Amino acid sequence: MNRIYSPTIFLLFLLLSCKKETPPAPKPLEIQIVKVLQQDVNLESEFTGETFGQSDIQINPRVDGVIESLNFKEGSLVHKGQLLYTIDPLPFQTKVSEAEGQLAESQARLAKTKSDYEMMEPLAKMNAISQRELIGARSAYNASVAGIKAASANLKNSKIELSYSKIVAPISGLIGISKVRVGDYVRPGAISVLNTISDLGDVRVRFTMSEQEYLRIFKELAKKDSNLKGAGKSVSILLSDGSLYPQKGQISFADRQIDPSTGAVTFEAAFANPDQLIRPGQYVKVQVVTDVRKNVLIIPQRSVIEMQGISQVYVLGKNNKVEMKAVQIGPAFKDSYIVLDGLTANDKVALGGTSLLKSGSVITPQIKEWTPGQAVN
Repeated sequence: MNRIYSPTIFLLFLLLSCKKETPPAPKPLEIQIVKVLQQDVNLESEFTGETFGQSDIQINPRVDGVIESLNFKEGSLVHKGQLLYTIDPLPFQTKVSEAEGQLAESQARLAKTKSDYEMMEPLAKMNAISQRELIGARSAYNASVAGIKAASANLKNSKIELSYSKIVAPISGLIGISKVRVGDYVRPGAISVLNTISDLGDVRVRFTMSEQEYLRIFKELAKKDSNLKGAGKSVSILLSDGSLYPQKGQISFADRQIDPSTGAVTFEAAFANPDQLIRPGQYVKVQVVTDVRKNVLIIPQRSVIEMQGISQVYVLGKNNKVEMKAVQIGPAFKDSYIVLDGLTANDKVALGGTSLLKSGSVITPQIKEWTPGQAVN
């Protein structure tokens, strides 16, 4: 019997040893899941703006002459009344001396004509001299009085011109690079700019808005229950490096007209500048709240999948199974989207990042907290 069945048993053992082991079932994908948020959203529009000082005062010469000295450090803070430039004062001092001499002559002439008139007046009453001589003496005296006024005015004007040879700061602020050097000849005029001083305690930012956007906002603000009221008091700016300027500003005014060449209206916003980080001439991105949505649903942009113009998201269902749902997406808000239709406040959606996720997949959810504009924790 052993000899009959031994080969059979050996073959059975060989077949069992060659049978492949069944591979273990794959582990469910670990997918980050976030909750759909429901909150009020302030939608911001972004405009390009240019910065100005609170006051940007150009320094122009008021008399002509040669620059004799520069009395400040370029790029430094200067104070109101501080001496900045000196124009060679010698020509103006000469004019003052000449005017003083003319005034002295006029005063001497006045003394003589006054004496002659006072002496002739009683003689005329006694008919010792003619009325014609008296009138001539009175005229000479009146002319001397007028000459005193003219000489005094000329002296005053000469002294003013002499004072203009010393150019002082009209305001306190930051002064720029001088456009002239010692020895340069300058003359009065709007095009003759020596320097510019900027008061940087506050800064102004000018930006333009299209006529259509302006009309939409104006009509919204005209409503009694408008959610936009007060939005102009919280304006933000992004600097050229992408960082958010820490100070909030508010709109100061809008221009009186719409520019017919561009179809845009100019606005100006004021910002505090305690650290003087903002300098005139910077280009910044101005963010203004132009729409307010109450109690809307929002989801991260990362969770939205675009396919042939249709927006879809994976929604976590029962038993950790995800199903793809089509949603209607509204405006963007920071790094999220407003959802107009397709989701509820109780839904949870999957963040993107893997092509292995399919509708109907069972996953291991990793519930994450999130806030619009911040990375998912």
